[in-house]
Amino acid sequence: MTKKLHIKTYGCQMNVYDSARMTDVLLPLGYSVTDNPDDADMVILNTCHIREKAAEKVYSELGRLNRIKARRNEQGSDMILAVAGCVAQAEGEEMMRRAPFVDLVFGPQTYHALPEMIARVSRAGGAVLNTDFPDEAKFDHLPEVSGDSDTIDGASAFLTVQEGCDKFCAFCVVPYTRGSEYSRPAADILNEARRLVDLGVKELTLLGQNVNSYHGIAADDEEWGLGRLIQATGEIAGIERIRYTTSYPADVDADLIAAHRDVKQLMPFLHLPVQSGSDRILKAMNRRHGADDYRQLVQRLRTARPDIALSSDFIVGFPGESDADFEGTMTLVREIGFIQAYSFKYSPRPGTPAASLDNQIDEQLKSQRLKILQDELNSQQRAFNESCVGRTMPVLLDRSGRHSGQMVGRSPYMQPVHVTAPEELFGSIVDLHIDAAQANSLAGSLNNSTSNPTNKENENAA
Repeated sequence: MTKKLHIKTYGCQMNVYDSARMTDVLLPLGYSVTDNPDDADMVILNTCHIREKAAEKVYSELGRLNRIKARRNEQGSDMILAVAGCVAQAEGEEMMRRAPFVDLVFGPQTYHALPEMIARVSRAGGAVLNTDFPDEAKFDHLPEVSGDSDTIDGASAFLTVQEGCDKFCAFCVVPYTRGSEYSRPAADILNEARRLVDLGVKELTLLGQNVNSYHGIAADDEEWGLGRLIQATGEIAGIERIRYTTSYPADVDADLIAAHRDVKQLMPFLHLPVQSGSDRILKAMNRRHGADDYRQLVQRLRTARPDIALSSDFIVGFPGESDADFEGTMTLVREIGFIQAYSFKYSPRPGTPAASLDNQIDEQLKSQRLKILQDELNSQQRAFNESCVGRTMPVLLDRSGRHSGQMVGRSPYMQPVHVTAPEELFGSIVDLHIDAAQANSLAGSLNNSTSNPTNKENENAA
């Protein structure tokens, strides 16, 4: 008998990948995916601990799901309620105490053991807590990618190549929730990439907490970095676009810069988080780069790939941040220019070094600084979008638009592009003339020649 599975995913792309792999693990147990938790025999909340008050949002959702679970029990049917991911890892025992109706609580490194955990719940009753960091990598126990889950979004897919973090930035919980750095063997990654191509994927995004600290073992025990892995991925027939995220500036090496120059499938868009433009704050954050290191790195990347564009992450109001420190961030932003960015007020994460610092910044001042920063970043994004008007860009059409006959795709720079196009172009890379720009998207039209798409990148269009 088919059972229904509903997974709600919070946070980063790696959680999206993990949720999809949980689905692959559960398919052999007879589960199929449903978008409606009311109908589900099992609901998993795959949580993220990065955002402020993340745990409270999870508890609020659990309260709603508990009412659904109670109603189903009254009707004589069961629902297994599970919490996965980083909040589960960080607060497992507390979660079992606060939400005793939850059946499973497990961390990001243990979801390959879901069949065993479900069997324990079904056999013995009671709740199961599994927040171990196993000696063996979970990837060694995962089934082949099925194509029946959210791993694949149209013709695009995520592929995790590296997990965990050894950097211990003062504001970040990832080393405590994801564990130490682990790089998957290169052959395993390339085999998964080939499987995804067989399922129709044209664009791969390689994922990692610090993806460019990848150091996987290849044939003859040779160690590959991310640049060499990207080169090998680009040699797979059918892979037409490659992206990677999230990178750590101090781990960008010469091979990775060369990949931006030499691998035509590697898109000219890089997310390169800097966090601050002040050396004093970067040191307090335990970042392993200075502001000028970042500037020099950007220059090397732009020399290798002149059309490359950058996005970044910024934290304002880190403990002890002065007006001069904040101005250092603004100076760096104006000098470099970003086409997209994520910016946040600092918020303490329990257990991280920065949470215990005495010189916390007033919330009102944080808000003022964040507005100044975001006004500048939004202005830069609008200016870049407007500069695209009149150009022809290769766009991967990967989803339907809100209006009849409309499709939406991604430009090489990750901008959403809206176009009126026939359904048979879904999953194709087509050349679009960019007609108009909005703050967060572009509008395009098909060229007259775009009737039989070749699904090949126009190398000169980007």
